[in-house]
Amino acid sequence: QVNLVESGGGEVQAGDSLTLSCVFSGRAYTSFGLGWFRQIQGKDREFLAFIGWGSGITLYADSVKGRFAISKDNAKKTVFLQLNSLRPEDSANYYCAAQTGSGSYYYAASYNYWGQGTQVTVTS
Repeated sequence: QVNLVESGGGEVQAGDSLTLSCVFSGRAYTSFGLGWFRQIQGKDREFLAFIGWGSGITLYADSVKGRFAISKDNAKKTVFLQLNSLRPEDSANYYCAAQTGSGSYYYAASYNYWGQGTQVTVTS
């Protein structure tokens, strides 16, 4: 069993930055992968970024490449998502998710565990 807890959301102004954190408990396998998604009410979850726990490989959605950055702290079992140059359209509930299998990093259905989400609101 893996539990994920996100934090770091809040209300910011356009152009500001935020760092989201996701702490997980439970065993971390080398094949473990963690992703960040966001969801606007009434829409599907959107993939943002992925990091391989053992490999450190990072992957990004084209929509956030160059603005968002994913990183990890193995000792603290924490994954971060740095959000830069925020825009009002980045307002959403942000989730981290863990993938213990070998499914596509891009699809939400490939992830076994989800956090409760943290809300980010960007005002203009």
